Amino acid sequence: MKRYASTSSTKHSFLSTAKRQAKRSFVILHFAVLVAAVSALASDRFATFARAAEPAAKTAAIKTAAVTPTATPSPAAPANAPSANRPVVSPNSIDDTAVIATIDEQIRKGWADAKITPSAAATDGEWCRRVYLDILGRVPSIDELAQFAADKSPRRKLTLVDRLLETEPYVDEYVRNWTNIWTNLLIGRSGGDDRRSLVDRGGMQKYLRESFAKNKPYDVLVGELVSARGANKPGEDGFNGAVNFVLDNLQENATTATAKTSRLFLGLQVQCTQCHNHPFNDWKQDQFWGMNAFFRQAKALRTFKGRDIEMVRLDDEDFPGESGKDPKQAEIFYEERTGNLRASWPTFVDGTKIDPSGYSDEVNRRAELAKLIVRSEYLGKSIVNRMWAHFLGYGFTKPLDDMGPHNSASHPELLDKLGHDFSGAGHDLKRLIRWIVLSEPYALSSRLGPKNKQDDPALGEKPLFSHFYLRQMRAEELYQSLLVATEAHNTRGGDLKEKALDDWLKQFTIAFGTDEGDETTTFNGTIPQTLMMMNGDLIATATKAEPGSFLHKVANTNKKPAAKIDHLYMAALARKPSANELKMANELLAARGGDTVAALQDVWWALLNSNEFILNH
Repeated sequence: MKRYASTSSTKHSFLSTAKRQAKRSFVILHFAVLVAAVSALASDRFATFARAAEPAAKTAAIKTAAVTPTATPSPAAPANAPSANRPVVSPNSIDDTAVIATIDEQIRKGWADAKITPSAAATDGEWCRRVYLDILGRVPSIDELAQFAADKSPRRKLTLVDRLLETEPYVDEYVRNWTNIWTNLLIGRSGGDDRRSLVDRGGMQKYLRESFAKNKPYDVLVGELVSARGANKPGEDGFNGAVNFVLDNLQENATTATAKTSRLFLGLQVQCTQCHNHPFNDWKQDQFWGMNAFFRQAKALRTFKGRDIEMVRLDDEDFPGESGKDPKQAEIFYEERTGNLRASWPTFVDGTKIDPSGYSDEVNRRAELAKLIVRSEYLGKSIVNRMWAHFLGYGFTKPLDDMGPHNSASHPELLDKLGHDFSGAGHDLKRLIRWIVLSEPYALSSRLGPKNKQDDPALGEKPLFSHFYLRQMRAEELYQSLLVATEAHNTRGGDLKEKALDDWLKQFTIAFGTDEGDETTTFNGTIPQTLMMMNGDLIATATKAEPGSFLHKVANTNKKPAAKIDHLYMAALARKPSANELKMANELLAARGGDTVAALQDVWWALLNSNEFILNH
């Protein structure tokens, strides 16, 4: 089916004209009803997000449609009500039930202090959808939604979370999702794509897959990433995929490694002091260079095949110091703003110093740094903050990787408590996930109520988590969700799917980034993404009605047209259509002259392009 587009400034006037001419022209009627069906699905909730997320798209030729759920929300729980679906008491010293109760208590205290009332609870369909998205990186299938809806046990939420984290085939999807997330964090979406890169993307992913499959304790994971030695490529002698993180960040005398290690694993932006003392707190320039000195033994040993890098081995070699005078006191130098040169030796951000020897057989500086990081109180707090932001949309600090003394947390006591409990629970990432997704704030609706409209971190306010914050799916989530919604995941092989995903993602990533190694992406509601969703090959394939396709199967069932529309809504949005949406679908069917397949294509295309589909809500 050919898609049409108009500028946002002329769409509504054209639509009115099309409606007046509907009786005279079937083509114009078809177009008018289609645009009306998409546009009329908009709500304040999703439209507000769209306005905030795509200011540049106001002049775009095509804008993404918005859809609102119509299910009646459950009444909000009383402020002193206990949260439901508590997990059983842990066998070790950390009681999961008590941790979740602490989360709820501290978040409610913030509501009381701000004199706001939280939103109502999310519907079961909304909660189920967001849990699948956040844990597995894709929306649930219709069968999975039905399975959850059929479970009437008061522990059904815990049962679902345990199923997603611990049972086949979900554990494989969990590993895939978190491998993607951490690969992007550690080496970026384009890391390893260049033929002369020091990074082997496959090696990084292999290490992470094995780590998440074993539920490797987070402190062990971090320690290995910081101190790793060996070959970067699978199949090579001494292969250790963890080396790819440091290899990706050795440029500029490892200043990128210094900044990225501190941000990712400590939640501290020490790069702010690389060139001068921090303007807003007591952090000094020597704190950056003290951290940088830990990386100066690291060396990348390249093996070439022609002009291309075949393999890279990361090792630690003797570092004589930048002056070369005394390897037992192997210093580095940095320049102050005054022009004076200062010497620095390996010193952790908290002031802890190690033996300054540069001889690698006496002191392995990266190994010592790894020990200091995993013993630091910042390790637990930083991953709690990062995981909280992943599941709730915002961390306790903004930005989430800037927990310095100048940037107070929204809920400092809760952040400290969760960081402490996470460490006490063996740095178990799956337990941390359970604590968050079984908490009260995670289970709230994204619909604003009359008494919590001021809870809007997008306007610069500290988050109070009185409602679920809308956020766009990550590019990987959208891709996997499209496969599940169209049931393509049942027919495409795993290797083929991964290759197709990599090719699809490349169109959004801009190769250059910031000094800290971040990348820029156009997957953020801008015009390229909108055009891709409206007219790209992925959506074109998803809306085909050829034999064997999802739409073909739906169209050729014995169900009535209304039931077929129900099926499409459940597949895309985890809910049934409203009466008004069904009415518009019937109008569309009439406009198509009774061609059910064509009408279903139109509805399906509109749903997949709606804000409600591409948002985690």
